[in-house]
Amino acid sequence: MLFRELREEDKEWLTQAFWEDQRKACEFSFANNYLWDMVYHVQVAECHGCAILRYVEREETVYVFPCGAGDKFAALQEMLAQAEESGGVLKMTGVTKEETEYLQQHFPDVFQIETDRDDYDYIYNTQDLIHLSGKKYHGKRNHIARFKDTPWAYEEMGEENLEECQQMLAIWKQKRADKWDDLMEEEYHVVQKALREFGRLDLQGGLIRQKGEVVAFTMGEPLTKDTYVVHFEKAFPEIQGAYPIINQQFVEHTCQAYAYVNREEDDG
Repeated sequence: MLFRELREEDKEWLTQAFWEDQRKACEFSFANNYLWDMVYHVQVAECHGCAILRYVEREETVYVFPCGAGDKFAALQEMLAQAEESGGVLKMTGVTKEETEYLQQHFPDVFQIETDRDDYDYIYNTQDLIHLSGKKYHGKRNHIARFKDTPWAYEEMGEENLEECQQMLAIWKQKRADKWDDLMEEEYHVVQKALREFGRLDLQGGLIRQKGEVVAFTMGEPLTKDTYVVHFEKAFPEIQGAYPIINQQFVEHTCQAYAYVNREEDDG
C-alpha cells in the first residue's frame, strides 16, 4: 500500500469513494482534505478498491477508516500489517458508531476505542437553522433582528465578489490582532486558499452586505444525499448579528434540499 501526497486530480475518484459511503462527518469531503493539506499533510492510497487517507501532524500519523465500496476488511488487514511492519500502532480518527461496531465484530480485541468529544461535528436539522424557532434560538433571533435595523442584503458568492471576500478576510484578521494565535493563522491561510480555489473545488458560498460593504461570508458544499457541510464562516465580530444572519441566510438560500447541515467541529 503506497501513500502519496493528495493532488487536485484526486477530486473525482475520492469524491466518488466518499459518496459511496454517505458518511456525515466533515472529513469525507475532498475539498476539506485538499484545503487543510497545508496543516495536516494529507496523503492518500488505493487499497482493495478503497480510498485510504492518512494525516501527518506533529510527527504523529493518523489514518481514516477505508472509504468506498471496495473490500474494507482486506484493506484494514493490510493497514494493520503495514503498521506492524513499521513497528507502530494503527491509529484511526473520525470512526463512526457503525464503523466501531464493524471493528469490534471483525477485529475483536485488536482496537482500543476512545471517544474525543472535542472532535465531534455539530449536525443540525436544516429547518431549525432556517426558522430558528423556540427558546433554544431566541438569542440568535434577537441578534438577527438588531442586524436588520441597518440596510443589508444577501448575495451568492461568485467570481464577481470573491476579491471583496478576500479583502474582508484581511480586515477580519486585523480586527482579531489582540487574540491572534498559531491556530488562527493556519485557518486564515486555509480560508484564503478556499477563496482562491472556490471555482475549481465546486464550492458554494454566500455573503452579507451592510450598507454595501461585505461584513460576512460563508462557504460549503453537499456532503451526502441528505447532508450539507458548511466549511467556513467569517463575520466582523463587532457587528451584532453578523454571524447568525450569514448562517441563517446561507442555509435558507442553499441548503433547503438537505435534511441536515453539518457545521463541523469547534476544536473543543
